[in-house]
Amino acid sequence: MALVLPACTNARQEAVAPSPVGNVTAKEVANDTNRLIGQTVTIRSEPIKKIDPNTFTVSDEQFFGTESILVVNASGKPFVMPTDDDVKVQVTGQVRNFVLAEVEREFNLGLDREVYVEYENKPAIVAQAIALAPEPGKITEDPQRYYGKPLAVTGEIEDIRTPNSFTLDEDKLFGAADLLVLRVNPKAGAPAIAPVKDGETVAVTGVLRPFVVTDIERDYDLTWDLDLQKKLEAEYSQKPVLIADAVYPSAIPDVRK
Repeated sequence: MALVLPACTNARQEAVAPSPVGNVTAKEVANDTNRLIGQTVTIRSEPIKKIDPNTFTVSDEQFFGTESILVVNASGKPFVMPTDDDVKVQVTGQVRNFVLAEVEREFNLGLDREVYVEYENKPAIVAQAIALAPEPGKITEDPQRYYGKPLAVTGEIEDIRTPNSFTLDEDKLFGAADLLVLRVNPKAGAPAIAPVKDGETVAVTGVLRPFVVTDIERDYDLTWDLDLQKKLEAEYSQKPVLIADAVYPSAIPDVRK
């Protein structure tokens, strides 16, 4: 979930990559709930309405008349709604028809019964992971807004430096820079890191921080040679870098819209 910490923190937070069950649209969850009930899905959407600290709604606004979906934050970590209307959120969780009594019994969130009457037995996602999902250019244009936050960023691979370092292209914001991505070494027992391809559209989950070599080497197990380190430091020192814990082909429909 998007747990907000200062940029100088040493804690390693992680945004969670989608479950292999698959990426869907908010419209599919709203209109085909019965098929998806019990499945873990990932959607990417603009948040529409905050209800309380643990809940908000999302909707595919591009589809007129689509019913909003209640998102219940069941991770135990706070999520701060984006202040920019153009910034989407990525939500990974289980699809349900919302039943307040069941949610309270399982998660004890203290939800007010009167507030949730209108959502009873309607589509909901009980989220295990929520992350801000800004465009690469939004991040490089104003990185202070995103430092220390787990992010889920989608973009086209532009410049591959090594199998574990590349940039995400920004082609939507005039004058905005591409975003540098560094992949950390996988944990013991984790699947091998798949190679990336130039021009491939991928989704990257990770935490944004300033590019400071000493701090990154201290906190992460990165594989890079001295020449690469010097080149990246010369080009990106104090600029934003996304430390990626997962990189996977983007399957989220209309993600660039």
